Amino acid sequence: MANLKEIRNRITSVQSTMQITSAMKMVSAAKLKKAQDAITAMRPYAEKLTELLQNLSATLDGEVGGSFTSQREIKKVLVVAITSNRGLAGAFNTNVIKQVKTVAEQYEGKQVDVYAIGKKGNDVLKKTSTVISNQTTIFDNLTFDNVAQIANELTELFTSGAYDKIEIVYNQFKNAATQIVQTEQFLPLAPVKSDKAVSSGDYLFEPTKEEIVLTLIPKSLKTQLYKAIRDSFASEHGARMTAMHKATDNATDLRNQLKLTYNKARQAAITNEILEIVGGAEALKG
Repeated sequence: MANLKEIRNRITSVQSTMQITSAMKMVSAAKLKKAQDAITAMRPYAEKLTELLQNLSATLDGEVGGSFTSQREIKKVLVVAITSNRGLAGAFNTNVIKQVKTVAEQYEGKQVDVYAIGKKGNDVLKKTSTVISNQTTIFDNLTFDNVAQIANELTELFTSGAYDKIEIVYNQFKNAATQIVQTEQFLPLAPVKSDKAVSSGDYLFEPTKEEIVLTLIPKSLKTQLYKAIRDSFASEHGARMTAMHKATDNATDLRNQLKLTYNKARQAAITNEILEIVGGAEALKG
């Protein structure tokens, strides 16, 4: 059995860890509320924009989308991996990295590169894949305008022919304890199959429907990427809060076990001392 000093040192160490994990849990909980409100408020807008684009596109010739809908032979694929800059968030980053590798395996024989958003994904994926860019500062000031710059860069990579397909892998926020890994096709725009298409007699369009669609497509792409990053941002704080909560609970259990072990060892030491005193007294009597 470890001596009393060693056990005391371990108890002190575990208590220090508890303080850190508990503080990190509270910080993530505070950030989660703001991030959750942001993604909750944005989803209806993003969904309505997508619905509007689908309704209009379904009534038009499939070639109206131009370069955005160009279906080319897939030779080069770009996977956008959205992770975080920091760890200690459970399986948050690991799940995205695994999914990126799964997506890459689906394109066996093709060139699959990675566009990393977040330091953790870049650190792992650069060892096995070609990472053409790593965006780590986006989370410092997560605004639509900053994300739009990344969306424009991705769009340029597709329309220029550098890549034939672009997919996004990220964690979708469900609640603080649940994050769902999603893979979405960014470009080319998937053919629209909607049973709710707007008939030409329902509305008067100014300008024409074609012009409206061509205006909505770039905005829709930017919104799609912004929603994915917002989802990932909220998921990160939810995952970290949950992980730190579990870590704090485990540290509490370990501290209690160590205290019990310490008390048993201390009691045994006192008993031995009493026995030695009694034995010495008996020896003196003899």
